[in-house]
Amino acid sequence: MAVARVGLDPVLAAVLACPQDKGPLYFVPEDDLLYNPRLRRTYAVENGIPVLLIDEAADVDPAAAEAFDERIERGDLRPTCQP
Repeated sequence: MAVARVGLDPVLAAVLACPQDKGPLYFVPEDDLLYNPRLRRTYAVENGIPVLLIDEAADVDPAAAEAFDERIERGDLRPTCQP
């Protein structure tokens, strides 16, 4: 059985910041992740709820980080809060 993706509420996304460096995150909808390009870490989004616990963030390998960074440069991924 396929699991339906909930996504991330745009109102919530507008106020989200990384709990570690307080900068914006980038929502990766197909993976339900929030990506921090400065720290190269991701936070899960479970049922539309961001899990912004530093201890539960996952490190991103260099190849995946480069792919995310390219998507950010192209404008495919948009930042959450604006500092």
